Amino acid sequence: MSRRPAVPLAGYGIRPARPSESGAIAALLARAFADDPVMTWMVPAADRERRTARYFRLSQRQQRPRDGAVRVAATGDGRLLAAALWAGPGCWKASAVQELAALPQYARVFGLRGMPRAAEVQNAMHEAHPDEPHWYLPSVGTDRGLQGMGVGSALLRQQLDLCDRLGQPAYLESSNITNIPFYEGLGFRATGEIRLPGGGPTLWPMWREPAHADAPSPG
Repeated sequence: MSRRPAVPLAGYGIRPARPSESGAIAALLARAFADDPVMTWMVPAADRERRTARYFRLSQRQQRPRDGAVRVAATGDGRLLAAALWAGPGCWKASAVQELAALPQYARVFGLRGMPRAAEVQNAMHEAHPDEPHWYLPSVGTDRGLQGMGVGSALLRQQLDLCDRLGQPAYLESSNITNIPFYEGLGFRATGEIRLPGGGPTLWPMWREPAHADAPSPG
C-alpha cells in the first residue's frame, strides 16, 4: 500500500471534528490501529479494516454528545492527519441504554463468536478504570506515513494543556508497549498492567497528573 506524502509540520491545525467527518475519522483510526495487538485480537481477520472502521464510528457516536470530544489535526484543505476521542470527568462510561442500543452494531464489528471476547476486554478495562475524576482518552491515532512527525503529540497537547490549566488528571490504556515512551513524553506514567483473559494481549493503564501537581497516581 502506498503512503500518502508527508505534510510540513506547520501545515495543519487542531480543531473539533465536524459531524460530516465521522466516516473519514473512522477510516483514519482503522488504518492507525491496523496492527494494534488488542484490536487484532478482538476483531476477526476477515474484513478487519472495515469492521474496525465501524467500531470507531460507534466510538464517535458515544463521544459526540460532549462538545469537542472528537478532535482532529487537519490541513487547511480538510485533509485529516490524526484524530483523538476524549471524555471529560465523569463521562467516560457509556450508559446501559447506549450500550444496549449499540449491541447490534457491535455484533457486526466483532461477529457473534467475537462478542464474548470483546465483552471480556471491556470488563477488564472497566474494572481497572480509576474512580478519581479525570479526562479519559479511549482512542488516538495518526494516519500511516505521518506517525513519528509530532502530529499526534500536538493533537494531544492541546487537551493536556487544558488539563494543566484546570488542574485535572488524564488517563488512558496503551494497547501497544511500543507506544508507552510516546505517552511518557507527554507526562503519563504506567500504573500497572491489564492482562486480558484467555491468553489475550496486555494493556498498560497510564495516568497523568496535571503539571505542577504533587498528588500520587492511582494504583
